[in-house]
This record gives sequence, structure tokens and C-alpha cells, in this order.
Amino acid sequence: MNYIYLGDCLNVLREQVPNESVDLIYIDPPFNSKRNYNIFFDDKEIQTQKIAFEDTWTLINIQDSLAELNTLQTHNIYKLLTTYQEVAPQAFPYLVMMGLRILELHQVLKPTGSFYLHCDPTMSHYLKTMADVVFGTKNFLNEILWKRFNFHADAKRFGTISDRILFYSKSENFIFNRQVKEYNEEYIENKFTHYENNRRFRLDNLNPPGGRGPIYEFSGVTKPWRYTEERMKELDKNGYIYKKSKIPQLIRYLDEMPGQAIPDIWDDIAPINSQAKERLGYPTQKPKALLERIINASSNEGDTVLDAFCGCGTSIDAAESLHRKWIGIDISPIAISLIKRRLKDAYGKSLNKFEVRGVPEDEPSAIRLWNENPFAFQDWWLTEFEVFSTTEGKKGADKGIDGIGQYMVGNNETTRVAFQVKGGKVQSKDIDALIGVLSKHKCELGVFLTIEPATKPMLDTVAQQGFVEFNRVQYPKVQIFTLKDFFNNKNLKLPQDNVTFKAASFKGKKNKQIALEI
Repeated sequence: MNYIYLGDCLNVLREQVPNESVDLIYIDPPFNSKRNYNIFFDDKEIQTQKIAFEDTWTLINIQDSLAELNTLQTHNIYKLLTTYQEVAPQAFPYLVMMGLRILELHQVLKPTGSFYLHCDPTMSHYLKTMADVVFGTKNFLNEILWKRFNFHADAKRFGTISDRILFYSKSENFIFNRQVKEYNEEYIENKFTHYENNRRFRLDNLNPPGGRGPIYEFSGVTKPWRYTEERMKELDKNGYIYKKSKIPQLIRYLDEMPGQAIPDIWDDIAPINSQAKERLGYPTQKPKALLERIINASSNEGDTVLDAFCGCGTSIDAAESLHRKWIGIDISPIAISLIKRRLKDAYGKSLNKFEVRGVPEDEPSAIRLWNENPFAFQDWWLTEFEVFSTTEGKKGADKGIDGIGQYMVGNNETTRVAFQVKGGKVQSKDIDALIGVLSKHKCELGVFLTIEPATKPMLDTVAQQGFVEFNRVQYPKVQIFTLKDFFNNKNLKLPQDNVTFKAASFKGKKNKQIALEI
């Protein structure tokens, strides 16, 4: 079974993931860049962007977390963090947050497992010292540089075009599958300069490592050789010894070479650009090829891959396609919905079974969420319909809508649907407010989501709104949908192709990404 968890990865790792059960961990956490990463679907009318995750760490709960690290008797990390509190106060809250989570990730990793921490230059040096303490400096394997831009200019410094990926093992006994890439044309032209029997090859010396090897006479030359005499004769018989030079050399045929070993500078994987087919609109989305390389290198089929900040699910997608088991964790309901949609779109009926945890499973648990956190309830319910919220998790002026979705209704046409969520007692003025703002927000349809049943005057008002027709199909202009309806698996009457969360393509010569303006 594969799992997607909605929640703080700290709690999920402690309560849901057994110790030493995971083969590979990749995380791409917030970078402490003092900005908010948003999904950019707003317009001038409503300047409220749905925040996918907030990348600004404050001192809230930091002292409690620091005290917990001290209680856990992680003395070295506690000492390191208190030092950073003095010398790097701007990074201190973020590092406390990450310190607790790196400790828990280390706990769930198998002794044969590997850990990849994706970060940028603003935090990589701090995070490396933390990971060194948790994993041990002897288990640090690489600092990989991923070239994420071809060009970036800054006025008063060299352009920053790369991220860092810190690679650790948990022990000396870890999985690593050597990765190679195709030779480029320049390398082939410079190195493979010989031809024989229509095969291109290069020459390699037969000297033994360190100059120490078996000494014997071969092809008129007596010296230490790389191989035994029997092995040399076998290679000669099979056409792998070049004798036209003064000293025999080894033939390496291009068509038999596995490729060039991949170093710690990755400049061959392009970032997600505006035209990329896999682009989902998620601001920090990484290319699938990047995750495929990591997963291929540090796990085998059937192994378990975990991503504790899984965002739009690139690591999950890559793990699924490479026949690994997987666990994804994210604190954002939008991320969870993006992943569900992405997996279903990519794999259809061939998708392996997975379970989503941390979301309401029935009417009582949903009402409990409403009572505990109305905004979390609102986000959850909207994302169940794959709709973006138009609020930022805090009470603001009531604009008559809480979310907007976008649906295909023709080859190149979309329509907008406004959603309103109500948790308490509802009355006619609530449905009037929704109807009153449909045209303002360029929405042709409206959906009123409510925990409580609608009153008769509300139902009469909705009936008076009539229908809107798309492609000879009529849809109610306004619908009322209760929480009971939702858990009884009833369906809204909306166009089937919801493109709010995905990069849908217009039919025609060129592909475009449909932009949603909230």
C-alpha cells in the first residue's frame, strides 16, 4: 500500500511511519527565502493568492521546539542551534524547524537507506552542518549541484543558477546504482578516434594499477600487465587488443560502452519551463527526470521512497513509474489534491492502490474539523472538488465566494464556477450573496456548499435561477450541496473536465496552458 498524508510531517513521521522502514528519503523543503510561494491564479479584482505553503519562519513555537531538542538529549544539535541563535538569528527559526524533522527522517530510514536534501545556497551550508550531526560526517557522500537555469543575471554579483542536493547514507552499507548518461558528440569526436570493422573505438593502456601486476611477455613486450596472461589471450582472441602500436593497448568499442558516469554537477536536466508538458503551475515544481535519477541511483524496484514535503508530487510520480512503493506528506490540502489528480491522469487504471490519510473520512469527522478550524475545513472541502480557495486562511471581507474552479466546455473554451462554503446555520441572505457576485467574478455557475440543510426559501431562490447550457447540456445556474450529499457520494452537476489544477491543452497546432484568474 502507498500513502499520502495531509499534515505536518513531524507528526506523521512520529505517529504513522515505523522506524527503519524506508529505503530512500528525498525532501525539497521551503528554503527560508523570506517570501511566500503561491500558485499564481489571481487577477486585479481579487488580489488573494492561494498560498501553497508559507516559506517564512517566525519565532512562534520555536522555543518549545528547541526545548524538545534538548529534552531528546540531542546535545550536539541543541548546541549547534543555540550557537546559530547567536551568530545567525535570521536562519535560527528555520533551522530549529528543520532540525526536528531531519532527526525524525533519520529514525524512519533503514540502515541501508539514503537521504537527499534539496536546498538552495541561502541555507545549504547551515543544513549541511545539521545533517552532518544527525547522519555523521563519514556518511556524507556528495553535494550535488543541479543547474536549474541556463542564465540568470544579477546587478552586483554572479548569477545564481544552481540548487544544492545534499546526499547522505545512514551507514557504510547502502544502496547505490551507478548512473550514466550518453556521451556528447564532442567527447565522442575527441576520444573515439579509431574505426575497425565499421565500429568506432578508443584505446586504453594496459598498465596495472600502481604499476604492480603480473609480468610476462605479450606480443613481443615483457612488462607488468593489467590482466593475467590467460585473460590477455582471451581478450586478444575476441578482438579487444590493439597491436598496431609499439605497446599493445586495450580496445574500448563505443557501442559497448555504458555511457559517461554522472558526476556531482548535474547540468543535463532542464527545469520546468512555461511550455513543459509536465508543468502543473506549482511554483517550486521539480522535473520528474531529476527525481528519477535519484530514485534509480539509491533504490531498487519494490523499495519504499518517502518525501516529507511532497508538494505537487513529482517524487511520488517518479516512484510510481519506477515500480517503487511510496509515502508522500504535505501540509497543504491543495498539494494533496494536485497529487491525486496527477496520479490518476498519468496512470489511469494501471495506478497502484494508495490511501489518503489525515482528511475527514465521514460527516462527524468533517464537522469536527469545522469546529476546530473552519478555514482548514473550507480548504479541505474545496480541494475535494479540485477548486482553489480565494482566501489565505484568515478572516477577511466577505466577497461572496470562497473558491473558484474552471472547467472545459468546448475545444478552446472554459467556464468559471464560484463556490461558497458555509458551516453554521444558513439563511436566504447567504445564497443571495453568492448569486449577487457571480457576474462580478465572471462566473456563469455557482455552488453553495453547506453543512446544514438549506431552508425552503433558499431552495426556491435557487430554482428561480434556471439553467445554463454548454454543448447542448443544461446545468443549474446555482446548486446547493450539503455535507451529507458529499459523503453519500452524490455528484454536482458540472462539466466533467475540471482544469483548475492541471495544465490542460487546447486542441490545435500549439499547446497552451489554461490560466485561471480568480
